[in-house]
Amino acid sequence: MVSMTSRHWAAAAEDDGAGEGDGALMDRIARREVGALRELYDRHARRAMAIAMRILRDKSAAEDVVQETFLDVWRRVAQFDVQRGDAAAWVITIARSRAIDRLRASGKAARVIEAASEMLIPASEPLPSEGTERRRDQVRIAAALGELPAEQRQTIELAYFDGLSQSEIAIRTGNPLGTVKARVKLAMTKLTRLLTPQEA
Repeated sequence: MVSMTSRHWAAAAEDDGAGEGDGALMDRIARREVGALRELYDRHARRAMAIAMRILRDKSAAEDVVQETFLDVWRRVAQFDVQRGDAAAWVITIARSRAIDRLRASGKAARVIEAASEMLIPASEPLPSEGTERRRDQVRIAAALGELPAEQRQTIELAYFDGLSQSEIAIRTGNPLGTVKARVKLAMTKLTRLLTPQEA
């Protein structure tokens, strides 16, 4: 971790001909100036979005990654190391890492939840052995859902069992879209842990 002085930030600045360089903006962010973060966002959000979209291929998820990226810049500005690259490269690196993490997490969780939703749909005339196993799975899934806080359980049920998008859930429940997304993420993380078979 490198603690940057104003002189170091200035040395790292890129003169883009349109005002402050990135280094100067990073210096201001280190002084907790929100306006500087907004300027950095305006300058590099498009590139971060392009990276996130290339990895996730989902606009909503990519937008979340971009927001998380700049929140990381704000929280971790003291970790910025000019020796490892300029501010633009740092932003892109964070966006890429965030997108990959989200892809891995959402992929595993989505597979588990999709399987759970399918298990809850009654099969037409199952074999006796299949019916027994299905009932066992249904009990396990119902128990896992019961472990969730009420608002998370409602969000998951609307998403996976009623087939609503997150925007539709926000409208249906009257909650902000960001709240819905957070609840889905928390619920999926917990359900993944509860429903993933434990190795002996």
